[in-house]
Amino acid sequence: MTGRVVLWVQHLLGTGHLRRSAAIARATAAKGLDVAVLSGGMPVPHLDLGAARLVQLTPLRAIDESFSGLALASGDAATPRDLEKRRDEALAAMAAAKPDLLITETFPFGRRQLRNEALALIQHAREGGATTAASVRDILQRQTKPGRHEEMLALALEYIDHVMVHGDPRLAPLDLTFPLASGLGERLNYTGYIAGKAAQHKAGGPGDGEIIVSVGGGATGAPLLAAALDARAAATAARDRVWRLLVGHDLLAGDLAPRLTDPPPGVNVEPARPDFTALLANCAVSVSQAGYNTAVDILAAGARSVLVPFARGGETEQRDRAERLADLGVAIMVEEAALSPERLAAAVDDALAGTPPDPAGFDLDGAAKSAALIAAWASRG
Repeated sequence: MTGRVVLWVQHLLGTGHLRRSAAIARATAAKGLDVAVLSGGMPVPHLDLGAARLVQLTPLRAIDESFSGLALASGDAATPRDLEKRRDEALAAMAAAKPDLLITETFPFGRRQLRNEALALIQHAREGGATTAASVRDILQRQTKPGRHEEMLALALEYIDHVMVHGDPRLAPLDLTFPLASGLGERLNYTGYIAGKAAQHKAGGPGDGEIIVSVGGGATGAPLLAAALDARAAATAARDRVWRLLVGHDLLAGDLAPRLTDPPPGVNVEPARPDFTALLANCAVSVSQAGYNTAVDILAAGARSVLVPFARGGETEQRDRAERLADLGVAIMVEEAALSPERLAAAVDDALAGTPPDPAGFDLDGAAKSAALIAAWASRG
């Protein structure tokens, strides 16, 4: 199968957008297509793209947790001139790739701060006769400004030929957070969740019977880790279990570092591990935030879980996902604003008493289904 694909992705705070895009790129390249990933966020070590190739643009990141602006890798605020240079850099990569299909991750349903870059890429693609598609997660950030949903829909109808929603409408239909979703008509395609290969439970294997606390690849998990350090002592059913805290590099070097390097008895702290899915398959309870990738890994593993969604800076996406999973009875949610060691301990005790969720109840084949759609759209007959 032939076809050239460019996937433009910009992660700003965590790494979830890039890792989800990488899984799609791997699956698509495995079908024989030429895939280039234009990544505009901070470089992520050991990113697995399979046969796809990475084009690292000048990195931009959120200037703070409220996404109030864009910053360069140095931490300096990105100027209009910086954004123009980045746009030109992305256009040069597009010209070299000559795609049959351009995929914009999130845009036009987000990434408004990079609107000029995204629209320039779309215009370039269209002038070359390429098809355009948008790739979005199951749940969008809620919009509060009047007219913003109408603006998103208008941009999609004008510039985007296809929309891939990487979720299962039985769990979270797009109109849960984008009320004008029906206006997309036949452009709208649900792919299922982008899940990695789930590990199988192994008695005595890594994490067997433990409480696994993880905070992903970003630096937003300090409040959860701080509560987890003291929650074991406050627990009842979970007091005698090992609590294993998986910590990203930024947190090991941050203000919480002294406590993480000298944890209480029964609490182990270590860097994030490549065998995370095996830990989930073997654990007694997973404790985490509610980012897309972590939530999907938990579902695929069939793990009991406690979700503490990131909700600072007006963020709503993780809370919506955690609430939905809690409503379906497959997770217990603790509000970040109400988090304490005692509340976390009680939630873990409750999760231990619950029934593990059944992964068969969700569509988790999103990478393969996305690749099949991409291959069809990239074909020019």
